[in-house]
Amino acid sequence: MFNIALYQPDIPQNTAAIIRLCSCFDTTLEIIEPCGFHLDDKRLKKVAMDYLDKSKIITYKSYEKFLINKKKSRIILMTTKAKKNYYNFIFKPKDTILFGRESEGVPRIVHNKSYQRLKIPLKNNARSLNIAMTVAITLSEALKQNSFLK
Repeated sequence: MFNIALYQPDIPQNTAAIIRLCSCFDTTLEIIEPCGFHLDDKRLKKVAMDYLDKSKIITYKSYEKFLINKKKSRIILMTTKAKKNYYNFIFKPKDTILFGRESEGVPRIVHNKSYQRLKIPLKNNARSLNIAMTVAITLSEALKQNSFLK
């Protein structure tokens, strides 16, 4: 199954919504620290509700430690800076779909180490979507392509 990875997330409520999403689709969530909040933050717990206990969450103390565990996985970076649209890419079940920090995305090294960079196309004057929406759209497409959604 797919893994969703968050690079140094900033906003606990967004992370909590993604925890719930991953739990509902039996998807592992990987969090690359440092985060802009503590993982025991009450705002995270309030939005995640009881899904926090039902979720598969792996944390990494750094991006380097994350990469060590991803040697056999394609890392697909979702970024507004990509040229290729997410629906023109073939997702595979062992892919890790990586999302950047809400406030600043990811550094150049993360772009360079990614197998592919993809975007969700938006109208010209739109800047970006909420990260939880982006995860939902992308995960839905990956699951659909691989017949995990019925």
